[in-house]
Amino acid sequence: MKINNLEQLNEMHIDVLKEIGNIGAGNAATSLSEMLNLPVDMSVPKVKILDIKDAGSLLGGPENVMVGILAKFIGDIEGIMMFLIEEKFVGDIIEKLMGEHVSFLKGLSEMELSAVSEIGNILTASYINAISSLTGLNINISVPAVAVDMVGALLAVPAIELSPASDQIIFIEGVLLDLDQSVSSNILLVPTLESLNIMMTRLGIEL
Repeated sequence: MKINNLEQLNEMHIDVLKEIGNIGAGNAATSLSEMLNLPVDMSVPKVKILDIKDAGSLLGGPENVMVGILAKFIGDIEGIMMFLIEEKFVGDIIEKLMGEHVSFLKGLSEMELSAVSEIGNILTASYINAISSLTGLNINISVPAVAVDMVGALLAVPAIELSPASDQIIFIEGVLLDLDQSVSSNILLVPTLESLNIMMTRLGIEL
């Protein structure tokens, strides 16, 4: 029996996704810590399966401004991944990296956008490498696209990618910590159903 929709995922499947999220979070924290030369940690993530229209309320409402980092993954499996991070935290990272204080991320310079893109590269690669290491699958990721906008606008992008196949996403909710603050770091993981079946089979999980 194959997984035909995300509602079929049982507790064992969720545990697998949690483990992927946990390893990806650890990798991302290590890479960010090295980049910033500061201690960075991430909490054990929570994994939820939900309709994309319900994700907005978990992200502070459709008008909440966040930074969205979107990347596609291709190879043995395919899909998209979007990180949604609080605007202030990304601004703090830019300040620590470049010594430039920014109050609002809209209107960033080319160099500042490049720094945000590098953060996106680190985060997306950390999670894709976790999936690749656990499954032995060959996976490549695109250069991440970065946008600063209201949550409602950011979620429209994966919603278009999903339609008409499904309205559901895998929502990985974590908390990223540094010396000064704790910040929510949320991931929308949207593999194709065929790719999800391949991942679970590779991990020896009964479908």
